[in-house]
Amino acid sequence: MRAYIPAAAACAALALACGPAAPAVADSGAATAFTISDPRIAESSGLTASHRHPGVYWTHNDSGDGPYVYAVDSATGRTVARVTMRGVHPRDVEAISTGPDGDLYVGDIGDNLDGSWPEVWIYRFPEPRQLHDQTVDVTRYAVHYDAGPRNAESLMVQPRTGRVYIASKNENGGHLYAGPAGLSAKSVNVFRSIADVPWVTDGAFSPDGSRLVLRGYFWASDYRWVNGRPQKIGSLDVPMQQQGESVTFTADGRAVMYGSEGAGSRVRPERLSGADLPVGVAPKPGAPGSGSTGGTGGPAESAVKDAKSSSASSKVLGIAILVGMGAVGVGVRNAARRRRDRRAS
Repeated sequence: MRAYIPAAAACAALALACGPAAPAVADSGAATAFTISDPRIAESSGLTASHRHPGVYWTHNDSGDGPYVYAVDSATGRTVARVTMRGVHPRDVEAISTGPDGDLYVGDIGDNLDGSWPEVWIYRFPEPRQLHDQTVDVTRYAVHYDAGPRNAESLMVQPRTGRVYIASKNENGGHLYAGPAGLSAKSVNVFRSIADVPWVTDGAFSPDGSRLVLRGYFWASDYRWVNGRPQKIGSLDVPMQQQGESVTFTADGRAVMYGSEGAGSRVRPERLSGADLPVGVAPKPGAPGSGSTGGTGGPAESAVKDAKSSSASSKVLGIAILVGMGAVGVGVRNAARRRRDRRAS
């Protein structure tokens, strides 16, 4: 959802950037896999790689758009299909993920008032075999959380089991919720908390299901997926973006793609290496622990650059931006407090 980032969130991001496990802020001039050129996509809030069409990524707008999902060709940045979900009246679509059966799962799960909606929904439909504008039938699932309504922007389908997970978004930290083993279209699906997570704007499983990546506006972390639970590995490099909202793995699993809201937004790649690589991805010959950018993933994968080469100056730039945001937020809050004190005196 388009919104001003609270000062507390900016300060939290600063703490992450300065802490011992902080990610390096990648050079904002790093390679762009592709730029979304469709003017109808002004608030891209979710991203997932196509299973059927190499080099194609599915995305959608935040609230305010209709029941649409867009297929974007990473070779050109152009929309090659707009899919209309029949009979759907979305409220706040925030996430999209691809299941092991090739179905697309769309998360109408946003709740910016942190508990105003008694239920949220997931829409599911098979990924189209042909890419052209079309209308599809969907299966709709109602979702409740075990501890009451939550705001959320992240929905991930586990590639091994097909189980659906949702990460809630909260300034003070959220939770990772697991859905039932199989979703039911006839009854409410209760999602239960299984782990604590930070402020999350999107997440994605690796194609082999061995890794989970969660991102916020300024950070990203990856996890091993062990016995249905996340085990943190560490922090990943994140590009500087206007409003970092989405993340997905490339089709070959060797990199993650970071997306942002805004007209003409850029999707930026960061290559994985070492322990961050999924189990099913072999290291590049001659470079232990690093992945190649080849394979059948399409043009976006060939644009991936090694994020580990980002310079120390880019880290300083990212931290300086966060400091400035935090300072502005604190200044506004202090000014408001002084005005209240003057009125009270």
